[in-house]
Amino acid sequence: MRCLGGWSGLIFSGLIDAATVHGGIVQMVNDIGFELVAQPDGATIYLMYHDKPMASKGITGKLTVLQGSNKIEADIKEAGDNTLRVLGVKLGKGDKLVAALSNVGGKNMTVRFTIK
Repeated sequence: MRCLGGWSGLIFSGLIDAATVHGGIVQMVNDIGFELVAQPDGATIYLMYHDKPMASKGITGKLTVLQGSNKIEADIKEAGDNTLRVLGVKLGKGDKLVAALSNVGGKNMTVRFTIK
């Protein structure tokens, strides 16, 4: 068995569950790992680039939460180091989330999550 290297390589190769580091849900977009961790007052999104924390400075966005037929939107704001925060949403099993982010390494990105 060959390891492709680091966090993203292990996720890509399917050798580990994508819910790692902080116990959240990880999605990869353009070599950037986005780990969403649901919390009672909202959510935190951790950023990793090539297995190293990626600065969240200047990143903004909007989180859209689909809960059945209900649609909730909340702002995504930088929260220091490699974290983004979303406040005022309560996440639960079955929710589908779309994070529309601006200024991620100078680019706009969309990241999708499903709460299982």
